[in-house]
Amino acid sequence: MHISEGILTLPVAAATTVAVVPFVAKGVSEIKKKVDEDPAVKPIIGLVSAAVFVISALPIPSPVSGSSAHPTAIAIAAILLGPWAAATVTGIVLMLQALFMAHGGISSWGANTLNMGVFGGFTGYGIYLVFKRSNLPLWVGLALAGAVADLTVYFATSATMAVALHGDRSIIDMTIATFVLFLPSLVLLIVLDGLFTVGLFNFIRERRPDLAARLGIPVRAES
Repeated sequence: MHISEGILTLPVAAATTVAVVPFVAKGVSEIKKKVDEDPAVKPIIGLVSAAVFVISALPIPSPVSGSSAHPTAIAIAAILLGPWAAATVTGIVLMLQALFMAHGGISSWGANTLNMGVFGGFTGYGIYLVFKRSNLPLWVGLALAGAVADLTVYFATSATMAVALHGDRSIIDMTIATFVLFLPSLVLLIVLDGLFTVGLFNFIRERRPDLAARLGIPVRAES
């Protein structure tokens, strides 16, 4: 999920950075609005940010590519904070990881934030909304949100790398080939993120109904 420093060409790095800045800026505005309306959400935002930081730094080695994949926790971040705020949290987390943990890079920050915070976050949040607004079991939607958000992040990452590195190959072929290398790690990763999304959501709803109300989480038990 973390595209390393120097992997992307300058045009791709610049374009993805320009593309993600409006989402991060909008997220800053959303976070400020939430805090102004209810200062008690500050610890929640900090807690979610810390969870994303820790979980997205956990490596799962890939036996095929020789690299590693990481859970993202982006779905639950988007569900709890909203997708715009989740994009901002992702940007902050990825910058700190690049500076202090050598995960990702400064030049690839825009691409990593776009792939995880925007593509992954909005996908996970969208799946959650569909299940929340229907009669379908919410826990299924939460699990799918966590799993599909991760798949989206890694497919978007594969596409970004393909655009920068495809050479004489087609971008589509390169995207598919890169994504296939991630799949062995993704099998475990999507299960873990699906379970984490369900578990944290239900923990907050059942143990902290006060926080659930502030976050717009339905408190009543879901089938």
